[in-house]
Amino acid sequence: MENSKNGIKSKVTIASLLVALGIIYGDIGTSPLYVFKAIIGTREINMMLVYGGVSCVFWTLVFQTTIKYIWLTLRADNHGEGGIFSLYALVRRYGKKLVIPTILGATTLLADGIITPPISVSSAIEGLSMVKGLEDIIIPGNLLTIGIVIGILSLLFFFQRFGTQVIGKTFGPIMSIWFTMLVVFGVRQILIHPNILSALNPYFAYDLLANYPNGFWLLGAVFLCTTGAEALYSDLGHCGIKNIRITWIYVKISLITAYLGQAAWLMHQGQPLLNGRNPFFEIIPNWFLLPSIVIATSATIIASQALISGSFTLISEAMNLNFWPRVTVKQPSDSKGQIYIPSINSLLWFGCILMMVYFKESTHMEAAYGFSITVTMMMTSVLLGYFLYFRLKWNKVYVVLFLTVFGAIEVAFFIANVAKIKERWMFLFFELFIFTVMYYVWYFARKINNRYTKFIELGKYSEQLTELSQDFSIPKFATHLVYLTKADRRHEIEEKIIQSIFSKKPKRGDVYWFLHINRTEDPFTLSYNVSELVDDKVIKVNINIGFRIQPRTELYFKKIVQDLVANKELNLHIRPDGSTKYNNEPDFRFVVFKKFLSVENEFTIRDGLLLKGYFMLKHLGLSDERAFGLDKSDVEVEQIPLVYQPITNIQLERELKN
Repeated sequence: MENSKNGIKSKVTIASLLVALGIIYGDIGTSPLYVFKAIIGTREINMMLVYGGVSCVFWTLVFQTTIKYIWLTLRADNHGEGGIFSLYALVRRYGKKLVIPTILGATTLLADGIITPPISVSSAIEGLSMVKGLEDIIIPGNLLTIGIVIGILSLLFFFQRFGTQVIGKTFGPIMSIWFTMLVVFGVRQILIHPNILSALNPYFAYDLLANYPNGFWLLGAVFLCTTGAEALYSDLGHCGIKNIRITWIYVKISLITAYLGQAAWLMHQGQPLLNGRNPFFEIIPNWFLLPSIVIATSATIIASQALISGSFTLISEAMNLNFWPRVTVKQPSDSKGQIYIPSINSLLWFGCILMMVYFKESTHMEAAYGFSITVTMMMTSVLLGYFLYFRLKWNKVYVVLFLTVFGAIEVAFFIANVAKIKERWMFLFFELFIFTVMYYVWYFARKINNRYTKFIELGKYSEQLTELSQDFSIPKFATHLVYLTKADRRHEIEEKIIQSIFSKKPKRGDVYWFLHINRTEDPFTLSYNVSELVDDKVIKVNINIGFRIQPRTELYFKKIVQDLVANKELNLHIRPDGSTKYNNEPDFRFVVFKKFLSVENEFTIRDGLLLKGYFMLKHLGLSDERAFGLDKSDVEVEQIPLVYQPITNIQLERELKN
């Protein structure tokens, strides 16, 4: 079976389905470890609570995961890629303010990444307390349990630098074993208490929310069953829409069976309170308890790995869309699309360890989990509404109906999760930091920076450039002199480039190249076009690069020149290229500007803080030459003082001699 859309082919095979199981469902697939434990908590176990709880979980999976994400959101694929930045790239032309929900959604998704690994891994490790002989050693919240979880997480983050292609091959089989285990032991409990199947009636969900004391606030715990839905969309590019939709059938059956099994056990176990017990491990027979913990731990590690890899992809896209400072990005293996960002890896590791030390056990984390994802889901709904209306051409009535239904569901979850603020106050600092960096310090300050960039007509200087190129009294600066320019129009460049060429020491070159990098809405575009403004002297090149591709400008530029020479275009094939008998490499010289704030500026307080923060982050991040892939070339870095708002009123008086 093969699906072709926009040139992207997605085959459905046993192997591709296994890959989808291993990559897509780590987060949502491990939710049975803690969802029912969070719903019951310290409350008295009764039919209204148990039946209502499992009914809410079932209908949340139907509406939020199946209808919204599996059926609707996966249709918003950007040439096979998913995630909030891919969705934004599809709809950004339809609204300037869409950048705010996009950054807010990305921020909260990244922020929740620092609690998913610790809650998942600790939930699995705490199951060891039920193993005979370990009940007095592995105690939730004690130093040994915390240490084991921290050790596992630290190893996981440490091995990111080497890539996961080897261990990744086992993800699919492990997750298939995990979901099979959910079905087997869930069915075992359902057969003991088959009446639990009637809990799928939506009346029980309504009864819980409307009539149970403080029942509405239980939605905060119910929401934990669907927290992996956003990550599911983000991983669209790894597996394809058909693989995800087919495997979701089995995954959904497994999850519902597991929840029904836990609910059935609660109804026949005979105790009024949980007293710290985990319904998930209680439905596992004693003889299989230890293997189940090993499988559960492996599944949570896979869930954590998927989230870490997703965070790397998220930041990489943010950098390429100019939402994040440029930082070092490495390719740890030959696996396509696999990247490693050391700074983000360290940030996530530190955040996860801090969460574990602060909360100590999974029960405490349950209260803090889910708030951020509700925000992400609401922001995705906003962008998806634009996609359905403008790209899929839905009738406005249907779009409003979609936003009304899912807006009501997600607002209800959000309100229920707001009650968790007191347990997660420290998260707000992390989220505020990420949002501030993405929107105000980088995106917004960059807009201010670009506002003061002056573009001029290149054609006005064509004669001077030709004259300078042929003026042998000026020492040659380079055979091929290349400037990176932000000007996307054919005849324009920045004024500072002309100033650089005709400065006190003019830069003479045989050929002047002006190179513009254009970030496209498509994720993997890689194309170029060439415009000859002055015959064999002044050439403008536009390189179109998808937002998922790391730029290698030097490599692309040399390939373009080789193509032009091979095709005998622009007469470059009959010109000397600067190579010598001692070195056969062509003589290329790239000029990169390094800007800094001049002391001659007089800012408002807001602009001053934003611009100073912007340049501080630029200093901490990658240099432009490394960010654009110019690390092998002969690069000239010019320091450019920027005067945005010059001081106009200078109170300076001359003293007259008597």
